[in-house]
Amino acid sequence: MTDSRPPGAPAPPASFHRRTAAVAGRLPEMREALARWLATLGLSPERREDIVLAGYEAMANSAEHAYPAGEAGPVDVRAEALPGQLTVTVTDYGTWRPPSATNGLRGRGLLLIDNLADHSAQVHREDGTTVTMTWLTGDAPLD
Repeated sequence: MTDSRPPGAPAPPASFHRRTAAVAGRLPEMREALARWLATLGLSPERREDIVLAGYEAMANSAEHAYPAGEAGPVDVRAEALPGQLTVTVTDYGTWRPPSATNGLRGRGLLLIDNLADHSAQVHREDGTTVTMTWLTGDAPLD
């Protein structure tokens, strides 16, 4: 990790939170906002790409699976940078549907998330699903 801030510049915010409608057309804006925030933390470009891709996949799962067709419920994306780790959570307030059988072309989102994050977990509740993804960033604080 490198510190790209000029001397005396304020530290980037240690947390990120945005909410949007869980519809495909709104997600690129959320993905870009997350990428901009991550760019302030001094992470390597490769690590940032992993985080953005995994976060976007979790958002896309919310948009595609959480709400009945034609309905657009909310999706929250939160991220927190702590010394040694970065955690991203994506929460929807819809209904969990177990993955359906795949034709080999789809249905790999959770596997992708598991492979991109150092740790990931899904919590399915009656009022929605939260996907938590964590990346280890080393011993240095993210500031």
